[in-house]
Amino acid sequence: MASTTAPWTLEKPTALLVLADGTVIQGRGLGATGSAVAEVCFNTALTGYEEILTDPSYAGQIVTFTFPHIGNVGTNDEDIEDLTPLARAGAVGAVFKADVTNPSNYRAAGHLDQWLKKRGIVALSGIDTRALTALIREKGMPNAVIAHAPDGVFDIDDLKRRAAAWSGLIGLDLAKDVTSGQSSVWSETPWAWREGFGEQAHPVMHVVAVDYGVKRNILRLLAGLGAKVTVVPATTGAEEILAMQPDGIFLSNGPGDPEATGIYAVPVIQDLLKTEIPIFGICLGHQMLALAVGGRTAKMHQGHHGANHPVKDHTTGKVEIVSMNHGFAVDADSLPAGVEETHVSLFDGSNCGIALTGRPVFSVQHHPEASPGPQDSHYLFRRFINLIREKRGEPALPERVGAEAEIA
Repeated sequence: MASTTAPWTLEKPTALLVLADGTVIQGRGLGATGSAVAEVCFNTALTGYEEILTDPSYAGQIVTFTFPHIGNVGTNDEDIEDLTPLARAGAVGAVFKADVTNPSNYRAAGHLDQWLKKRGIVALSGIDTRALTALIREKGMPNAVIAHAPDGVFDIDDLKRRAAAWSGLIGLDLAKDVTSGQSSVWSETPWAWREGFGEQAHPVMHVVAVDYGVKRNILRLLAGLGAKVTVVPATTGAEEILAMQPDGIFLSNGPGDPEATGIYAVPVIQDLLKTEIPIFGICLGHQMLALAVGGRTAKMHQGHHGANHPVKDHTTGKVEIVSMNHGFAVDADSLPAGVEETHVSLFDGSNCGIALTGRPVFSVQHHPEASPGPQDSHYLFRRFINLIREKRGEPALPERVGAEAEIA
């Protein structure tokens, strides 16, 4: 008896990405079940998916990874960036091309799928991420709903309505949702091979970090350079900050529309600028500083998200490869006299850094705490610490050390 060919089978999608224009993208679900409404961006980094998904700056966003193999080194408890993992500050959704495989790495403590479930991140795989990235490049970052149902049952009309109805990130103050609930002291120092993280037991200066959604590695680098770091909530007033007698003040990264956060943050920064205390800002902190001195910010078309972005430092003439994550940017043309543009993106010419002329105050848009290349931008932390040391009459540290100096 002749054998019969098995019938053609169609795989039922268990996850959907529904864009605000009604586009429906089908895939295989993983991570948390349910749905989330957010803005869709793409990230071009080849590594660091755990750090990316736990970065509070991604609150209100669904991250599309352009690199196809995500999850192959698993997950662990060391590579998270948000201060309070139980609060789940970070991305609400993730999109992958390939199915997540079992991890193969000596540091792996778990599978990405289980980790996503624990974090409450809705994810899908099995789609053409290049096509989605091209769509974002052409039309901008869309609002969308990502949904995961293991039985493949969805109310698509309802998902379309939710995606179309969401107003987006403009006007949203998300820093208040991801900031610390109370002040705390940070003392952990950067990770070292075969040693893990260290502890700063003998700090020689005090830095107050205003937490708009701060990443752990920023705090580690400050502690590693000798600072006792006091982390304070985003809404902390200038009087309370100054009462802590800081040697330096740090304005952290964070999510959302800078102008919305600036309603309460800008007056505080303006008061802090009346002192001569060194101030350093990163990402949202950079945007807050720009607003405080009279500049403006604007929503970007596709944003900058990745670990391979070239930025030129006008103060040295050098180009560094940096990590970026922002959907809003400072309008360089809006900067008043007395504010210098120090860094610029070589991708699109957008502003990536400012400094106040003759003042110990500067900030950058990119993330110098990340290590996409040979830690190209770590020198900025030493630059900040040197402003503190100069004010105290102490000799400056070299901005670049070891192999970092040789590369520069």
